[in-house]
Amino acid sequence: MLKMIFCVRKKKGLSDEEFFDYWLKSHGPLVASQTISLNIKRYVQSHAVDGEFGHEVSAARGMKISGFDGIAEIWWDSRKELDLALQTENGQAASAILAEDEARFIDMERSTIFFTEEHCVFQAP
Repeated sequence: MLKMIFCVRKKKGLSDEEFFDYWLKSHGPLVASQTISLNIKRYVQSHAVDGEFGHEVSAARGMKISGFDGIAEIWWDSRKELDLALQTENGQAASAILAEDEARFIDMERSTIFFTEEHCVFQAP
């Protein structure tokens, strides 16, 4: 499986409550409405909690990058499935719709995206 990880920082001027509410209640359903056009298998939002604690733990490890407000994870069966979706008119339109909406609440210059393949090291019974 291919997974996209979108490390998100909110736009300046938005409170945490406004940001998380919009992301979950408006953008989340918008992503869900585009799953067929984009061949998406799963979508998960992880909203940051206790940001100060995160900064303390990061600083203790020598990290200098400030934290993210959350991450979004999107899964596809394969890179080929994502590529096939993006080659269609519907997939391109869906991608544009999502990007336009993300620009409303995400600070794109301070956010980042990368792709992964998971390797489970262990799983508790």
